Amino acid sequence: MKQLQRVKHAGAMLISALILSAVLLTSCSSGPTSTTTGPQGDGGKGCTKVGILLPETASSARWETKDHPLLVQAVTTAIPGVHIDYNNAQGSTATQLSQTETDLANGDCILIVGAHDSVAAASIVAKASAQNVPVIAYDRLIQSKNLSYYVSFENTKVGQLQGQYILDHYKKYLNPQKPEPINIAIISGSETDANSLLYSVGMHSVLDPLFATNVLKTVSENFTPNWDNNTAQAEMESALTDQQNNIQIAYAANDGMAGGVIAALSTARLSGKVMVTGQDATTAGIHNILAGTQGMTVYKPIVKEAQSTGLLVKALYNGSNISVLTHGQTTTTFNGGNIPSIFDTPIAVDINNIATTVIADHFITKGDVCAGIPAGTAGVC
Repeated sequence: MKQLQRVKHAGAMLISALILSAVLLTSCSSGPTSTTTGPQGDGGKGCTKVGILLPETASSARWETKDHPLLVQAVTTAIPGVHIDYNNAQGSTATQLSQTETDLANGDCILIVGAHDSVAAASIVAKASAQNVPVIAYDRLIQSKNLSYYVSFENTKVGQLQGQYILDHYKKYLNPQKPEPINIAIISGSETDANSLLYSVGMHSVLDPLFATNVLKTVSENFTPNWDNNTAQAEMESALTDQQNNIQIAYAANDGMAGGVIAALSTARLSGKVMVTGQDATTAGIHNILAGTQGMTVYKPIVKEAQSTGLLVKALYNGSNISVLTHGQTTTTFNGGNIPSIFDTPIAVDINNIATTVIADHFITKGDVCAGIPAGTAGVC
């Protein structure tokens, strides 16, 4: 009964993901409707005070080690003599709103927001819009028709890359002596993050034919509140217990949760025997790939995302034409907004291309990932 309830709950969550994702597709229609015309924030023109608000630090090291310094660098380059107010919400929606209010009271006239909650952050847009302050949704879409701009990666593509890796390698886990479905546990990110829904949709778009023919069997599927790594570990432990350790693949939506999954597998003496996916190309994730406990990750060149944001800030400061940056791309919010958008391209990384991607780009160093790894592994260590 417990397993049946979990599967039903997973199905309900997937339906929710599909419904929401249907309205997040890009198009080529016009930009969002602004509800303000006043000069207070002046739409960012001539702005020299910029607020950067990021969501948390617990789920992934990327926010502080990559996004924070790269955004500061990009905005500093964009606006000579800029004053930057930086805040991290540490996983609290209420804190992020309070930080926004402080930034606006201090006269910040452009806000860059990595939303903790994609829906609740509409309040941030409303408060900024009332002062004619543009909001750039960074990495995670904010569900508001009055959102000014959106800079991210092709998020459905992220899930497709994860799903494609599973599609390309699942046959290694077939048992020719005992033909039966390959069991997969699916551990997705937070439902309050629009991106995690798109990752799920992208993954399912690749793997659903295998689910439909029972080549792959979903034994559990969960969206994980706050992308919490300990919760992901508990979800994997529960799935292993329910299936008496008979699981061959674990879809983990990012490297942090993959670490929790690997910890659960290690306790069950299955580490390195079960395929594990990830995302963010973190130091831990790349180390796990080199160690053989994780199959792949998705590298999102955050430097490009930050640079795209910096170019957008510069255009707002100068009052320049934004369309040369967005190329007509928009993203639709669930309440009818069409948000001018800039998208960068994610890259799948496994044992075969670590050296030519994250190492070559100086995203991470050999010293970061090679501790305890045999010399010569993957041409990296």
